Amino acid sequence: MALTHVSVRIANPARARRFAQVKFLVDSGAVYSVVPARTLERLGVKPHSRRTFLLADGSEVTRRMGDAVFRLEGRQGASPVIFGEKGDSTLLGAVTLESLGVLLDPLRRELRPLPMILAPSTQRRVSNR
Repeated sequence: MALTHVSVRIANPARARRFAQVKFLVDSGAVYSVVPARTLERLGVKPHSRRTFLLADGSEVTRRMGDAVFRLEGRQGASPVIFGEKGDSTLLGAVTLESLGVLLDPLRRELRPLPMILAPSTQRRVSNR
């Protein structure tokens, strides 16, 4: 099985002009993206919470969470981000992929535009006659 890596610019939402270029492993099975804490701290991204995550071996780890802006090939989206610690992989997760409007093509192992569907309201306007 091939792995998919992409280079993405990340920024602090409060200072979006200053960014870092980060190489990510695309992991559509991961909910959130993981960025090294040092990178996020250098950008001024502040943690807003802590969450506990289950690892593949069944153990649990607690990590800080914040928010970042992601830019990839002309697309931009904001997403929650995990402050990665020593030994954590740098991952691009499903929430970030969706905020960027892309999905991982499992056969070609490349990112493709996500079909953006907007359903019309089922309510009909009532006329005042």
